[in-house]
Amino acid sequence: MANKFHLDIYTPVGKYFSEDVEYLEVRNSDSVLGIMAGHIPLISTLITYPIKIRFKGRTRVYATTGGLLRIDNKHDVTLMLNTIERGDEIDLDRARRAKERAEKRIEENRGDQERAKAAVERAENRIKAAEEDKK
Repeated sequence: MANKFHLDIYTPVGKYFSEDVEYLEVRNSDSVLGIMAGHIPLISTLITYPIKIRFKGRTRVYATTGGLLRIDNKHDVTLMLNTIERGDEIDLDRARRAKERAEKRIEENRGDQERAKAAVERAENRIKAAEEDKK
């Protein structure tokens, strides 16, 4: 157990994940954070970016749309995420079509451009998570 830590992940609909894990990789606005057992306490916001979790001998990749990271004094880690989706559950064709539609809205300068840019970012995040999870 010394080389593991407990990770809980919550979304607005409730607890999504609760396991002892070996490694967690997340991204905030400044950098990629690699978290292992014994990490110092920390609170950080997270951005839309895939996260990686190594547990039970396998690394899984998840598409997330930001949230909060908390590492407490006992070295337990909690993620409070807006959304999370496991890479192998993502429909790649659907994500690619969503990206194309959003890019077309941007190119044609139709509708809310900030919303279209966010849609491109979410689609790229889902595509990356799905592709990386296959490795």
